[in-house]
Amino acid sequence: MHKIALLGLGNVGTLAGILLQQAGFHVVGFDQFTPRQELPYPTIETDLSSAEQLKKELKSFDGVLSALPYALNPLVAQIAHDLNLHYFDLTEDVHVTKKVRELSQTGKRLMAPQCGLAPGFISIVASHLSTPFDRVRAIRMRVGALPQHPTGLLGYAFNWSPEGVVNEYLNDCEVIEEGQHKWVSPMEWIETLHVNGRKYEAFTTSGGLGTMCETFKGRVENLDYKTIRYPGHAQLMNFFFHELLMRERREEAGTILTNAKPRVDDDMVVIHASVEGEIAGHLQRREFVRTYYPKPIYHDMRRAIAWTTTASVCAVIEMVRDGTLPQTGFLKQEDISLDAFLNTKSGALYREER
Repeated sequence: MHKIALLGLGNVGTLAGILLQQAGFHVVGFDQFTPRQELPYPTIETDLSSAEQLKKELKSFDGVLSALPYALNPLVAQIAHDLNLHYFDLTEDVHVTKKVRELSQTGKRLMAPQCGLAPGFISIVASHLSTPFDRVRAIRMRVGALPQHPTGLLGYAFNWSPEGVVNEYLNDCEVIEEGQHKWVSPMEWIETLHVNGRKYEAFTTSGGLGTMCETFKGRVENLDYKTIRYPGHAQLMNFFFHELLMRERREEAGTILTNAKPRVDDDMVVIHASVEGEIAGHLQRREFVRTYYPKPIYHDMRRAIAWTTTASVCAVIEMVRDGTLPQTGFLKQEDISLDAFLNTKSGALYREER
């Protein structure tokens, strides 16, 4: 796998092209519009919603990375399947992943959705932590993309897709509770966390577990994913979506929120993963707690949410090229070795944190 078609040249897409090129791939970027910034790889302006146009553009590539809105990914996955291309995306959407998995059953190349931060890197970390346990009592996965210097009652800035955030807050969430696989409401099960002396809250959101419930069913008593925010955020968002009925107007809700809380450059990504259980008859707890900040990559400071998400998918693509991951079928993130991930050029970015 050498030639990668990169679909979508937003913040994550453009950075993905840079990291892939630095890792030795030949990259071509595709978008609806010509990028505003000068990029170190060629770009092509095309209609990314046209199946006919995409088939024409992608036929000479070995793999495709979709950094498009999740609603376009089923189309891209279908074309990758038909053209025998490796497929990678960053989706958190459960229905998109189900479609990709169905395609993988008849495809000749690897289909790898959910390769971002959560799901993605957090699943790799949690699976790694669980390895030494003889019996696993609980796997807890917590991730938050936050402003370093919050303002207002929400304490938030929309540095990520508003559509994705709204879906996370409104769609039901998979969990395993007392050994039972079930679905629960979002923005519930609120808990308090402290990381590096700073207080946060965490609550259930959709999509962050990926395929973890399927993989660990029967092996773990409790498994859940929660989003990390500053205290008070969940109560206000519940008021916004449910008392004001904005849950019935998702697109408008996203517009209102991004207008009120636009993106900031000084963001951070907080990761808190833990596993509890028995090792050699003794109850133990293992943790992975990190805070990641913006860092300079190719002449620019890159937001923490952008580089953590991008480094994750690019590391997976490197591992497929190098033969350390399967070449066919459906890839579960929790089947990826954390050590092998961190030893890739892109994954090594995760080794540096404050």
